[in-house]
Amino acid sequence: MFVLSLALVSTDATAAPAVEAEHGMVVSAHRLASEVGVRILAAGGNAIDAAVAVGYALAVVDPCCGNIGGGGFMTIHLADGRESFINFRETAPAAATPTMYLDAEGKPIDELSRSGYRAAGVPGTVMGLDRATREYARLPRAALIKL
Repeated sequence: MFVLSLALVSTDATAAPAVEAEHGMVVSAHRLASEVGVRILAAGGNAIDAAVAVGYALAVVDPCCGNIGGGGFMTIHLADGRESFINFRETAPAAATPTMYLDAEGKPIDELSRSGYRAAGVPGTVMGLDRATREYARLPRAALIKL
């Protein structure tokens, strides 16, 4: 049995008691995404399976906090003590150059890096979640997205 515990936000920091779970816990920015993670654990998935599934679910239920058009990081600590880090931040497009945000005098044009086509990066989220699935998960990607 897996436990999903949710605490309501309170202005009193002492109001929410500490939460413990004997077999697993999933916490995210959205209740529905957390429930997806719990279902993954109940279906035999491991913590990486749950994290990946929650990542994809957040892209649907809370796109500002989890989106496949962005990037991120994953810090992994396995039960056997091994640790890993996956960096899947956005990257510059292939056509990017070191001077693309500079004027003719070599001074930065501030707005170019924040708006317009030159401000776009290549998303890394799907690549990172797929790598985590390939290297550490028990369940196939299709199962992680389906639940």
